[in-house]
Amino acid sequence: MGDIPPRSADASTGGSRVTDRHVRLAGSAVPADLSAMPTSRDPRGPIGGGGALPRRQKFGAETVFRLLTMAAGSVVLITIVAIAIFLITKAVPALRANTVNFFSFEGWFPNDPEPKFGIGALAFGTVLSSAIALLVAVPVALGIALFLTHYAPRRLGTALGFLIDLLAAVPSVVFGLWGRDYFVGPVTDLSVWLNTYFGWIPIFGGEGPFGRSVLLGALVLAIMVLPIVTSLSREVFLQTPTANEEAALALGSTKWEMIRTAVLPYGRPGVIGAVMLGLGRALGETIALALTLSFAYNISFNILENGGNSIAANIAVKFGEANDVGRGALIASGLVLFVITLIVNMTARAIIYRRREFTESAA
Repeated sequence: MGDIPPRSADASTGGSRVTDRHVRLAGSAVPADLSAMPTSRDPRGPIGGGGALPRRQKFGAETVFRLLTMAAGSVVLITIVAIAIFLITKAVPALRANTVNFFSFEGWFPNDPEPKFGIGALAFGTVLSSAIALLVAVPVALGIALFLTHYAPRRLGTALGFLIDLLAAVPSVVFGLWGRDYFVGPVTDLSVWLNTYFGWIPIFGGEGPFGRSVLLGALVLAIMVLPIVTSLSREVFLQTPTANEEAALALGSTKWEMIRTAVLPYGRPGVIGAVMLGLGRALGETIALALTLSFAYNISFNILENGGNSIAANIAVKFGEANDVGRGALIASGLVLFVITLIVNMTARAIIYRRREFTESAA
């Protein structure tokens, strides 16, 4: 085995000093003289040869980017608060001059010596037309999105997707003129048919005239909302993990069963967000409804007879003839629409936030 070298300078006492033979030289990292090794306070760096970590720059690129993003988010919040303050400031004098209940009165006479105006009929018409538009547009949009992503050939799906996206670029005034001059005929025939065979249902009742009704405005809104919901739903369905789809097919599912069990559950939060964005577009639409509705300030669930109104369309039509109180009344109605839109967007955000795994997996 060979001779065992002495363990220390004084073997009888077991001294603590290591002999020179037991010092293993690893390059220059561990010198033979242990007293020459740098300590953590040595300017040459800590033991191990790695050196001290570089000091973080006080104003580096990361800090600048973080400040810019924070400033951008703050600008959005400040803008929203500024809009709310402006609307409230301009609306309060008109609301004080109003002689009736602003939330329940069905009429709009802010230019009278005794101003009388209410938001009830306008808010009801806005919500009713938007709800009918979504009821018509959402199933069609989901069907188109599923066809483009899972049934159509890739080239055909891409081409049809571009064509559908082009609908979002058409100005709303074009939709309004088309609906007023050309689409009103088919809608009138449809209204007569619905009234003849389903007149026992309150929403399809009435004795006419038919045409420029809530149904016409809602169908025009549905066409305008269609590209938004379709585009976002298509992108969501494309994000479905391929493993989930292949696993469903491997278990013997048909294509529709695979879509129902793998694609739709995964894309549900994104579809809800797309629907909410479409609802926001429908709630704020102005010119298209101003050209297709026959204005009436009453609360009625009948969607076939001429009538209907909305907050945005009423602002567009009445602003030119309004006096000071009238403009304040229109701004007050805009404040109500602003609150409704905020509620819709916050609801969409809350629904998507509850499914945090969707955003994490999509990222």
